[in-house]
Amino acid sequence: MNMWLFFILFVLIFTFCLEAVVSFLNIGALTSTLPKEFENIYDNDKYKKSQEYTKITSQFSLIQNGFSTLITILFLLLGGFNMIDLWARSFGFSEIITGLIFTGILILFSFLSGLPFSVYSTFVIEEQFGFNKTTIQTFILDIIKGSALIIIIGAPVLTLILWFFMSAGTYAWLFCWIGVFIISLFLQFIAPVVIMPLFNKFSPIEEGALKDNIIRYANQENFKLQGIYTMDGSKRSSKLNAFFTGLGNFRKIVFYDTLLEKLTELEITAILAHEMGHFKLKHITKMIVGSAIQTGILFYLLSLFLHSKGLSTAFSMQHLSIYSSLVFFGFIYSPVSMLTSIIFNVISRKHEYAADKYAAVTTAQPELLIEGLKKLTIANLGNLTPHPLHVFLHYSHPPVLMRIKKLQQLASLPQ
Repeated sequence: MNMWLFFILFVLIFTFCLEAVVSFLNIGALTSTLPKEFENIYDNDKYKKSQEYTKITSQFSLIQNGFSTLITILFLLLGGFNMIDLWARSFGFSEIITGLIFTGILILFSFLSGLPFSVYSTFVIEEQFGFNKTTIQTFILDIIKGSALIIIIGAPVLTLILWFFMSAGTYAWLFCWIGVFIISLFLQFIAPVVIMPLFNKFSPIEEGALKDNIIRYANQENFKLQGIYTMDGSKRSSKLNAFFTGLGNFRKIVFYDTLLEKLTELEITAILAHEMGHFKLKHITKMIVGSAIQTGILFYLLSLFLHSKGLSTAFSMQHLSIYSSLVFFGFIYSPVSMLTSIIFNVISRKHEYAADKYAAVTTAQPELLIEGLKKLTIANLGNLTPHPLHVFLHYSHPPVLMRIKKLQQLASLPQ
């Protein structure tokens, strides 16, 4: 057996088995005993509902991963990549256009194979637990808009990458790195004003006590807000959320309309303080730098495999090409991607604790953030007792009970 084929099959099967073990451990970690931190605000029926939600979503995710893994392995072993490549080449276009067709067909195939799961998750599971607010029309429009963005943004970026690797020689990876980094920064700037409004409606927050509290706190922290908005999150789901988005002059704070309905004004201000903490503590900048380093490593490693005949043979390819090597490299990079994801999650969890502390100290009322976190968790049917391995592999935020305990420690300190 080809060495690369053996390695790729091993990675695919190992990854699925690992996720299966983690899913079973996570379900097994569920406990019928309600943690004392939630005893006063979480009734037993809703707590049972949250556990059922965790079970069903975990099992569904495992089935989806299993199906995806099986389809990928069969597609690989039966020469599916080569068939698509031969079809793309039959049009007689240039290498770059052929590469765009090849990649586009793979993306389409991946989308179609995952579509039934997306439909079931949205209109059956999320509906069953009272979250889904998405209409069929919105669902279809999201697909159309997302596809358009892939074509408008993804196709030129892929074209640029292919052109660099075909024309720039030894340092092509460096040019790709710089180009992709600049484009990603640009997208972060324009996303709040160009891309995000394609999917949701953003409205300036109404005049009133909430806006006054937010502005008062922002002025206290010498933090210039470019805008405070509400987003029609209820258009798709009843879940709660809030976030900062954009960079520089396009920076804005966004609250889901569902969050404004569930939390008090002071609790919302505490959530804002947490998000502001990420900016004040330079977490956003650090993660951008870390992501840039990761991208550079990715492109350098990619450059080492672009002309690998062994890798191409593993996928039963009749023709060696840069565009197909880009796709195949993703399979062998998967373990590295998992490792970097774990590292980023570890750093992110530390950042969350730091942002919680920032909010607790600057508002001088840690209990407000505690109450806000509790309400967010209850409304979203969050898992109160995730298994440590599941947290280690997948959580970018610490489990809510850990965050609450840290905040309670801060609250007990003398002022």
